[in-house]
Amino acid sequence: MDKSERNSGTFRVLMFGDIIGKTGRQAVKEFLPEIKEEKKPDLIGANCENLAGGFGISEKTVKEMFSAGIDFFTSGNHIWDKREGYELIKRDPRILRPANYPKGVPGRGYTILTRGDVKIGIVNLQGRKFLSEVDSPFYIGDDVLKELEKEDVTIRIIDFHAETTSEKVALGWYFDGRVSLIVGTHTHVQTADSRILPGGTGYITDLGMCGARDSVIGMKKEIALERFLKLMPKRFEVAKGALMVNGILADIDINTGKTVKIERIWKERE
Repeated sequence: MDKSERNSGTFRVLMFGDIIGKTGRQAVKEFLPEIKEEKKPDLIGANCENLAGGFGISEKTVKEMFSAGIDFFTSGNHIWDKREGYELIKRDPRILRPANYPKGVPGRGYTILTRGDVKIGIVNLQGRKFLSEVDSPFYIGDDVLKELEKEDVTIRIIDFHAETTSEKVALGWYFDGRVSLIVGTHTHVQTADSRILPGGTGYITDLGMCGARDSVIGMKKEIALERFLKLMPKRFEVAKGALMVNGILADIDINTGKTVKIERIWKERE
């Protein structure tokens, strides 16, 4: 069966990893049309925390990606790097920040989107290992799922923005069978463990990134090497060059909310 084919009664979600600056935006605009033509997703999301110059978001860059075909954005710790982004996440329900930040911070940690008669709950959580001391992603995730249950949302997607693979894997097991899809972000390197967990939850530890293939997680390799070799502070700059996009494609049963098929997306071009 061709990879673009699917069973009737399923909803297809395409999720991209962190979009890194201008190069990442170019990569999305380069590859998304052909991915849409080939895979025919019903909903497209991406992590936006590195969208504007590699740090944070701006109105211009968000509009550019919405125009390119992205339907919603998740984020992480770098969403706060540009103050311009604060107003954006306050007013636009399609842009999320992690739900387990303290009460009173701008924005929202989850949203409900609709496509026809289908409701899709998007949840953003952040890990605690080697990141800010946010609330427990496990317990806050529980609270958010209760809210989605009240709204009768069957398809539920979590972006878990975390540093360590162990924390991501643990969260996958914790929510297995209760959400449709869990994708990890933040480390920018796509992992080879995409699968469907026993309870029917699609899972991958890290989606990867959209940006320069020949880089250090999207940044100029020369600057990264200098920082590692000399231990001196130097501001990262977004790398240019060969384009790459990483992501995941998941087919989710509309009635049960279970993932029935999952496929890694990796495209690159000189």
